[in-house]
Formats: sequence, structure tokens, C-alpha cells
Amino acid sequence: MDYEIKTQGKFSFIEEGEGEPLVLLHGLFGALSNFSHMIEYFRQYNRVVIPMLPLYDLNILETSVGGLAKFVHKFIEARGYKDVHLLGNSLGGHVALVYLLKHPEAPVKSLILTGSSGLFENGMGETYPKRGDYEYIRKKAELTFYDPKIATKELVDEMFEIVNNRLKVIKIITLAKSAIRHNLGDELKDIKQPTLLIWGNNDTVTPPMVGEEFKKLIPNSELQFIDKCGHAPMMEVPDEFNKILHAFLEKLKNNPA
Repeated sequence: MDYEIKTQGKFSFIEEGEGEPLVLLHGLFGALSNFSHMIEYFRQYNRVVIPMLPLYDLNILETSVGGLAKFVHKFIEARGYKDVHLLGNSLGGHVALVYLLKHPEAPVKSLILTGSSGLFENGMGETYPKRGDYEYIRKKAELTFYDPKIATKELVDEMFEIVNNRLKVIKIITLAKSAIRHNLGDELKDIKQPTLLIWGNNDTVTPPMVGEEFKKLIPNSELQFIDKCGHAPMMEVPDEFNKILHAFLEKLKNNPA
């Protein structure tokens, strides 16, 4: 389904539905399609918002997890959102965490992390692709999921287009290195929001022990594992993912902190 891309100043975003904002932050190779099931489901209950993160548009000094967190701060401020439920997948989770740590006064009611970086992740590793190696990219895309069929030709084509653009590759590598350097560890004890961690039991990028470590370090957090699921649960097992998240949001509504 196509959604209208709205703009306000330098921000482009999708906004569907009414209610408390559910702001979704995608990962390094993320796209709107990652969240299509979530939009359709949660627009019945929330205002679902997806800002287009400027992964390739920040100047090189700002191309970092901190630079993206600053962008999210300015976006939420510009839109005037209150009582935000902030969800991040992969790098998007890391950006959400840095934003909250830098802005403890942020109007964020809850945090949802799924396959988040910030503690440990297996990235592209040492074998960054030679440009033009479609097969390599296809295998990398398939490793993201428990079921390799989720890595459709369309998804692989999107990734292939990115890694064949020299400037985009430079930005991707810069962001990936920034994420690895910016390990949050002890800082996580300062996250005050109720936090839901949804992890794939078969995630090879941020393995289950990463979810367990987040659970240990973030004070008011709960961890839910999903079986037969990799690094992007909201794409791979959308029904189960939406059910877990909906129950969490309902519980918050009925027992506000």
C-alpha cells in the first residue's frame, strides 16, 4: 500500500491514524516497507509516524548515531508530539536510545526496541561487498531473517542499489562504525521509560543474548522472544509482533506510570 509522504521544513514523514504517536525508526538498510504491517494494524489505535531518517544526507561529521538522534529530537520537537511511543529496529533502536539519553525531558512515554544495536551487533563485518556482487548482498539479506524467503528480490534489489552507490556506501560504513564505537553499556540505567524488548530467537545480527543484556541494563524493561524469527520481527512475524506490542501499549494505557 502506498502512503502519502508529508513534509514539514526539512522533514519528510508518513503519518497515518489518530491517537498517541507511535514513532517508528528504521535501521541501516531500512525502508518504509519494513513497517507496512505495523502501519495497517496500529493506525486503528495510534497516530503511526515514520520519519525518513537522513542516512545519506547528513554531512560526514554528522553522519553518526548522535547525528541521527539530533535529527529525531528536532523532528519530534517540530511536530509538537506528546506521549510518544518510540520504536526502533536495529540502528533505529540505537538512535532512539541515544536520543532519550541526551534528552531525558523528551515527551516519550514508552520505548520499544527490536533487534537494536547499542551493545553488540554482527554488521557487514570485514567482508564488505565488492561493488556489483549481487549474490553476496542476497546472502546478507537472507541472513537477516530466519526464513530466507522474506528477503524478496525487491528487498535485495533495494540493498544492491545502495551498495552500488559510492556515496551511500561511504555513509553506510560511517554509520555502522559509529554504531560499533557508540556502545551504551552503563548509560542504559538512565533510561526511565517503560521499555519493551521484542527479539527474534534466531537473530544472528543482534543475537538473543543482546536482548537479555538490554533487559538486565534497562531498569523498567520486559523482554519477549519470538521463535523462528530473525533480526526484523515486525517484517517476519508481523501478527505476533503486533499482538505483543498492542498488549504492552494497552497495559500502559490502563496502568499509566
